[in-house]
Amino acid sequence: MLFGSALTSLGAWIYLSLFHGNFWQKGPILDQKPAPASAPDVAVVIPARDEAESIGACLTSLLEQDYDGKLSIILIDDESTDGTADIARTLPDPHERLTVITGAKRPAGWSGKLWAVHQGEQEALTRIGPYGYVLLTDADIMHAPEHLASLVAKAREDDLDLVSEMVALNCESHAERFLVPAFVYFFAMLYPFSRIASEHSRIAGAAGGTILLRRRALDRIGGIKALRGALIDDCTLAAHVKRSGGRLYLGHSALAWSIRPYRGMKDVWHMIARTAYVQLRYSPLLLLVTVLGMAMIWLLPIGLTLFGKGRERRIGLLTYLLSCLTFVPTLRRFGLPLWRAIPLPLVAAFYMAATIGSAIDHHRGVGVRWKNRSYTDETS
Repeated sequence: MLFGSALTSLGAWIYLSLFHGNFWQKGPILDQKPAPASAPDVAVVIPARDEAESIGACLTSLLEQDYDGKLSIILIDDESTDGTADIARTLPDPHERLTVITGAKRPAGWSGKLWAVHQGEQEALTRIGPYGYVLLTDADIMHAPEHLASLVAKAREDDLDLVSEMVALNCESHAERFLVPAFVYFFAMLYPFSRIASEHSRIAGAAGGTILLRRRALDRIGGIKALRGALIDDCTLAAHVKRSGGRLYLGHSALAWSIRPYRGMKDVWHMIARTAYVQLRYSPLLLLVTVLGMAMIWLLPIGLTLFGKGRERRIGLLTYLLSCLTFVPTLRRFGLPLWRAIPLPLVAAFYMAATIGSAIDHHRGVGVRWKNRSYTDETS
């Protein structure tokens, strides 16, 4: 039985390495592109709840975009208590691009973020023509001056309905260096970028930090209200766009980065746990299958390497080395030494534990709190 399990684990890694959309490779990177020949209208929508630490830098980077077309920036203050909106209103805005909206009380059936985005969407649609675009971004993202023009150029050049990027994440603290690269790696494993782009694959995904959406695609899916109860809003939006016949792109950004720090492992734990059980559709059966699958893929090889004997140990070592090898491109992207691939099974165990913790919190009725909201009753 142990030999069979070892072979199954090795077979799984051979499949993942060779036949799973090349998820582990560096992936596409959207760098600066020449400005589009014609610059369509763009409205940027930023939901913000208690973002006083980052909102000034985020909005300033958007206000300073080098974009030839009409640009509107719409901030929706989602019941902040730290003066987020006041900071936004004091920013220099020589071109009168910024509008600050005080968000209305969230109605039943809506997730908090999407209710804020919906309100911004309604304003955005009054600012752009039928061939315009809406850029959804977060209040902790910084944008290089040429970022918006490059996004629009990519969308128009490849006739894309949705252009999304994984922005560069903070990787300074010990917790970030240990856990954040794996977050990008695991995300790509779940949503291989090449399959997202393929019209022949049902896989759809996006990263909420940067989503440029064609207005016609937004109209086609029925607007943000079509997603109103979603907690994994970025991937849900991408799925709606792809099912409606839209073309997607997801890559890495060289022109946008997050300034939200994850100072300790607890911060990363909450980032994972707030949506992990949602991803499994709150199903105990899917949780069990996921945990067993992760144990087979991540824990068995290192266990056989350390404690196995004979052929089982050799197979375990080969499988473990193969898994480490697939992590190398991600480490290089973050500028981290290759030895950090060695504790990858331990990192995977941390993510497994956070996923189990997410399920336990849900069934205890505790939920995961984010920005002083509980995700157990987010849509109640």
